[in-house]
Amino acid sequence: MTIIVTGGSGFIGSAVVRHLVLVQEESVVNVDKLTYAGSDAATEAVRDHERYAFEQVDICDGAAIERIFEAYQPTAVLHLAAESHVDRSIDRPADFIQTNIFGTYTLLEAARAYLATYPTCKFRFVHVSTDEVFGALGDDGVFSEASPYRPNSPYSASKAASDHLARAWFHTYGLPTIITNCSNNYGPYQFPEKLIPVIVLNALTGKPLPIYGAGQNVRDWLFVDDHAQALAAILRDGRPGETYTIGGNNERSNVDLVREICSVLDDLLPGSPHAPHASLMRFVTDRPGHDLRYAIDASKIQRDLGWRPSQTLSSGLRKTVEWYVSNTDWCARLLGHELATVRQGTA
Repeated sequence: MTIIVTGGSGFIGSAVVRHLVLVQEESVVNVDKLTYAGSDAATEAVRDHERYAFEQVDICDGAAIERIFEAYQPTAVLHLAAESHVDRSIDRPADFIQTNIFGTYTLLEAARAYLATYPTCKFRFVHVSTDEVFGALGDDGVFSEASPYRPNSPYSASKAASDHLARAWFHTYGLPTIITNCSNNYGPYQFPEKLIPVIVLNALTGKPLPIYGAGQNVRDWLFVDDHAQALAAILRDGRPGETYTIGGNNERSNVDLVREICSVLDDLLPGSPHAPHASLMRFVTDRPGHDLRYAIDASKIQRDLGWRPSQTLSSGLRKTVEWYVSNTDWCARLLGHELATVRQGTA
């Protein structure tokens, strides 16, 4: 197979690229604009591999995308490129509308034109989305493939729109699209504006650990390598026209998650002048439209495709914290300055 992975230099995309090239031995074309969140270092392990190619292209550039389809003649697309941070979407929604909606439309149209010229029954277009399109849950219940769409932020609204486009292109044009909705990812190479890396990096330098509201917002956490394996399974055996929800079955409130990170840091760095690191926790004003709880029912992908997460939150979190402790230079380069409190990382 030759697989186009959009956003392959980003956090989740790079994990997918590494898995496909190094584990599954597939040929991958990484299409990435290399915005602030993209990193060459995340694909360093495959950079010189004969089955890896990189194209620095904006997915909204229709002519460039058509050229890539023609040049590489892919058998599949894994579409992960997106603006993905809720706080940024509140401040700059236009960027999310452009990339997440128009960019997805551009890719779908390029794929449709490509299949009209080079029909192949094995082609798949896997559109990777988020559980945030479903809105918020109360104290119980879970999201599933049947959950109604109720997005509450500009980010989730733009992703919901892109989901609807992928579904429409299947039903109207017969494009073999598959939609996935995943829970919160964590792991190495995540841009250091996100919650877990911000907490780790702030704790290392003795800065406050900001937590929105009372810290009672709950998320289901999915280790990024487990997500990559799920997407590979969907690419291989998923049914066009279907949706698959992907979760780690690891719910935590934000305040408990931060406490667990601090506990791992205390264990890894017993001589730190900032230990116990939980003493750095600070509660700050909540952000607008902050969804209370997300949780995923992943029984469909487990039943139909045999996928299950390999990491518990405790095991995956320790791997993640260890990675950030060992890679502060990478984080500092991405931030463009010395490590400091990043507002977008507030829990």
